[in-house]
Parts: sequence; C-alpha cells; structure tokens
Amino acid sequence: MQNLHITAQQIRIFEAVSRHLSYTKAAEELNLSQPAVSVQVKRLEENNEIKLIEVIGKKLYLTSAGEHMFKTCTTILEELKTLNTNIKTDQNKIEGELKLAVVTPAKFFIPYVLKAFLNKYPDVIPSITVVNRRRIIDELKQNQYHLSIMGRVPPELKMEAFPFFKNELIVAAPPNHPLAKHKQIPLSDLVNENFLMREAGSGIRIATEERFAEEGYAIQPYMELGSTEAIKQGVMAGLGISVIARHAVRIEAKYGHLTVLDVQGFPLSRDWYIAKMQDKVLMPPAVAFLEFLKSVDINKLLAMSDTR
Repeated sequence: MQNLHITAQQIRIFEAVSRHLSYTKAAEELNLSQPAVSVQVKRLEENNEIKLIEVIGKKLYLTSAGEHMFKTCTTILEELKTLNTNIKTDQNKIEGELKLAVVTPAKFFIPYVLKAFLNKYPDVIPSITVVNRRRIIDELKQNQYHLSIMGRVPPELKMEAFPFFKNELIVAAPPNHPLAKHKQIPLSDLVNENFLMREAGSGIRIATEERFAEEGYAIQPYMELGSTEAIKQGVMAGLGISVIARHAVRIEAKYGHLTVLDVQGFPLSRDWYIAKMQDKVLMPPAVAFLEFLKSVDINKLLAMSDTR
C-alpha cells in the first residue's frame, strides 16, 4: 500500500478549502495568498497521484477521495486541538511526581517544609533522596532529580540556584564540656579538641576548615562520620565536638543533650539553596515547590514543630 504524502500545512489548507469550497475564502482564513493555497492543493494531488477537487463551471466540488480526505483532515485537526487543550490543562495542574535531592544536613528541616507544601498541594507525589555532596553532584549530571537542596552550589555544574533559608553553623559539644560555660571562646582553644567531621568535600567541613584557616589554624578530624545524625550521637556520647547546622541539633540543645559553645566568629551564616540544572525544564510540581520555598517562613515551621 502506497503511503500518503501530506504535510501539516497541507492538512490545514485542504480542510479550509473543502469547508469553504473556495480557494479565496480559505486563503483569507489562513492569512495566505490565493495562489499559495491552490499550489499546495495541487501539490497534494500530484504527490499522491489522486484527484481531490474538481472545478465545474466556477464551482469547486470534492471528489469521492476528496470527501474522505476532508473527513480525515477534520478529525486530525480536532484531535490536535484537543491535544493542545489537554497539554495546557496538564501544565496548569499541580500534581504528579516531585523528585528532590537533599544533602544530609537539610533532612532535619525539609520534612517540615514538605508537609506544609503538601497541605497546599495534596496531589503532588514527593520522592526525596538524601545524599552526600559528592553523590548529589554525580547524580545531577545524570538528570535524576527535578530540584536539589544544598549548601554549596558546585561551580563545575551549570546550575540555577536560589537562596531560601539561612544555615547557621554552630560548635556543638557534650553538655559537660569544660568550655560549656565560657564566653567568646577563641579558636585557638579549640584547635586541639577532638573534632568529629563529615567526609572530605562536605559543605560544612569545607566551611569549618576555611574559618580556622582564616586565623592560621589547620584542624584534623579526630573521627570522620558518614552522616550528621552519627555526628550528633558522637557529640552526645562525649567523643568530641563538631561544627554542625543549628537546625540539626535544635531539639537536642533545647533539652540539654548537648550544648552550643560560644565561639568567636560563630555561628557561621551560610545559605541553603534550591537548585536545578540550567537547561532543566520544570514541571508544575517543581515550579510550585520552588515558588513555595521563596515565600514560606521555615523558622516558623520549625518553631511550631519543636514541641517534643
């Protein structure tokens, strides 16, 4: 069976000519010249070796094949119109999957943000992956997430990033630490402490090393631990001290399970960023979440949750 040779433009032109039974009226409707319309119909007939329109006197008539072509072209255009409407409707619906990558320290506040977001948009289906900085960079390159939440945007990746929340880094210590009652502790008093730290390359570790380097000190980790939770437990167990996000220890500090040391130059203030790959096209759930983060009072959400 020979394939039909027809373009989208020819479908629109033939449908208009057949509906009006006039090249002139079809040309006016489509904002084309009358010769351009008649040429396209002629090419359609010649390319398919079939007569679709005949002229008797000065009137246009559809042949039997032309009638079939007219019905089919009408159906195609109606289907395209419906498809266009459905696509635009889907684009306005805030529902479906939202894939987030979250660096480990952010997991201590993101669930509260997500709960408030889902109260507003209950048809969104969230998928959160908590990863370290090194892994998140690798997986962003593979286009695995819609959005990512991180403290430092990797300069080697082409990303668009927006700050949405202040990240205060404090020095956490066991409640019975000798410096617990001291004020304005100089960094020199901490150099020989046992530091519990994340792996090399983590955002908080980089910020800590940079702060000590500003005053000419280099610190070596007493112990490297793979998560913020492990570091918290280590501090409470008396293994050492650590620079950690304030929001990650707010409950423990509130109930005296650890203490926040008053250290010169602390807290360090950094930004949390919501980021996407530069050329990533965001679907409605991701767009809505991005806008939500720009307006929500996260400190208020956390304060409301701190009732334990």
